Amino acid sequence: MSSEFGKNIKLSIFGESHGRAIGCVIDGLPSGIKLDMDKIYVDMSRRAPGKDKTSTPRLEKDIPNIISGVLDNVTTGAPLAMVIENTNTQSGDYSNLMTVPRPSHSDYPAYVKYDGNNDIRGGGHFSGRLTAPLVFAGAVAKQVLAQKGITVGAHIAKIGSVQDEMFDKNNITAEQLNKLSAVAFSTISSQAQKKMREVIEEARMKQDSVGGIIECAAIGLPVGLGANIFSTVESQLSSILFGIPAVKGVEFGAGFDFAEMKGSQANDAYCIKNGKVALKTNNNGGVLGGMTSGAPLVVSVAIKPTPSISQPQQSVNLQTMQEETLVIQGRHDPCIVGRAVPVVEAAIAFGLLDMMM
Repeated sequence: MSSEFGKNIKLSIFGESHGRAIGCVIDGLPSGIKLDMDKIYVDMSRRAPGKDKTSTPRLEKDIPNIISGVLDNVTTGAPLAMVIENTNTQSGDYSNLMTVPRPSHSDYPAYVKYDGNNDIRGGGHFSGRLTAPLVFAGAVAKQVLAQKGITVGAHIAKIGSVQDEMFDKNNITAEQLNKLSAVAFSTISSQAQKKMREVIEEARMKQDSVGGIIECAAIGLPVGLGANIFSTVESQLSSILFGIPAVKGVEFGAGFDFAEMKGSQANDAYCIKNGKVALKTNNNGGVLGGMTSGAPLVVSVAIKPTPSISQPQQSVNLQTMQEETLVIQGRHDPCIVGRAVPVVEAAIAFGLLDMMM
């Protein structure tokens, strides 16, 4: 397995969900960057499980232990290595999955690809638990980007059929993004959040799960970041976003809504604002020709429902090659969208930093 991302600044993620630890190595960080560990802990806490009924009851504190690359909270220029201990595992809950794969999960293709040697406990290296090191790397990247005047933030745009208020794509402030990034289960509308929690609770009580959409934005980016053909902003950010388990769709700006527009509606007209070239609208989500346009970068990410649900499901026994009913044990999220918000922020931040280095 290869779990690396980046050309100019490289991120490698290691570990399994129920192994001794998970972690990452970041190679290429410049020296002399002062890290605010409290801000890193906030992002780690937002992703961490066990806070309320919208997530798995598995309680992990997710405290990052930096073992190299940082001295007195300042980067040294050496590879930054970090580990997080796994302290609350119940591996016995996964014993039946060795032979009966979960529908909509990695179990079957991983079983075939790795000749049955893959770690099935908690999903092993395919688990969403591996997003914790990504959040750490993204939290570091956000601090480097902040020094360049760039802010990244996101909110839950939709869960089930419940829609939050959406960003005004051409008028997004750092204050708004920082406010969203300071809390868990971040929404713009408190009323929408209340309804979303009701949808999640309904799914939980029915031993089911629900998915949703996360809208992420970055402001302060220079014009011309990225390139054409295979080096576009869209292709590079989509690559790291699709590295997040459960991500099934990525769109920039109006995305698939472009299909219903005419050119006169979709085009973002230019204007002069405060003596500088600006855009009157931002349907393209801050990217033109694969390069940043100076408008806010706006990305929406679709998250599928958690595949591990407690309802009986049809599967097959890989040893007997007979159809079999599967009942999944263990502790699982009725909805991972809320916990995925800081993960999406982290992916966008790290992807942008890689392009800017």
